[in-house]
Amino acid sequence: MALNTWWMILVALGVLLVAAALGVLLGLRGRERAESAPAALVSRAERLRSLPSFRASVRRRMSLLSGILIVGAIAVLLGGVVAARPMSAKTIQPINNSRDIMLCLDVSGSMSDVDVEVLSVFEELLKGFKGERIGLTIFNSSPVQVFPLTDDYPFVKEQLQRIRSSFDYNDETPEHWVGTLNGPGASLIGDGLAACTMRFDHAEDDRSRSVILATDNELAGASILTIEEAAQYAKSKKVRVFALNPVQGKDAEVSAQLENAAALTGGRSYALRDTTTVGDIIAEIQKQEATALKGQAQVVRVDSPNLAIALTLVSILGFLVLLWRVRL
Repeated sequence: MALNTWWMILVALGVLLVAAALGVLLGLRGRERAESAPAALVSRAERLRSLPSFRASVRRRMSLLSGILIVGAIAVLLGGVVAARPMSAKTIQPINNSRDIMLCLDVSGSMSDVDVEVLSVFEELLKGFKGERIGLTIFNSSPVQVFPLTDDYPFVKEQLQRIRSSFDYNDETPEHWVGTLNGPGASLIGDGLAACTMRFDHAEDDRSRSVILATDNELAGASILTIEEAAQYAKSKKVRVFALNPVQGKDAEVSAQLENAAALTGGRSYALRDTTTVGDIIAEIQKQEATALKGQAQVVRVDSPNLAIALTLVSILGFLVLLWRVRL
């Protein structure tokens, strides 16, 4: 058993020492007064003191007085232990009942005019989730994970705002360019979706996993995977894809291709600017059952004063009983 504020034991010992010193001083002072006061003459007092019953009574009273002192000292020390906050080690394993959501953002040139708007939608989605783990991956000709799955929402919000500020182009190399231009071509949608699908951890667990893919689906280069093949891969991993289309209705063929890919995984495609888009996506994701995810076991110290409190109460009760018995 460890003590959080061990120095309280020293305080209790100090209280006992002060009480003992006061007791000795008061005893000496009382003896001096008794010796200076005129003695009362009692006939045959020495015979009374020699009686066995008298001696037994004196011994009994001295034993009770000694018991009062001992039990009182124990009560003070136990009170110090309680004040010192006894701690015990306890192993806990956090369990988070949640869903996993990977935000997947196309940062190619054709999306530059709407990415700030998409990130604002991502922030609105964040407000509707409670406990879900959220990650962000951006892509152009190559994908980059901005942050992995986490339920630290203040951190998520900070990272979304930081990426959004990079579209102001105040830096020589905007953050959303770093690592996303390492391949031929641009806006490789299939490769980007596949990369986002691969960002989910705990592959052995049966969890609710969703990708929110924001893209205009305007491919500019030769990708390794088509969007249909990437959707098939997501489906094989039991990942649903929800698409945010900023150009919904402008190019029927491109929009239909994105819709079909999302539908293949069990998800849907939404127009970016529809007033119900955010609410609909949140509702669809929350329809899926949240699954318990066990975190890493941790050893924590917790207060465990119960035994010390119980012993303190018993000693106080014993102290009071002895006081009553001696009639002090």
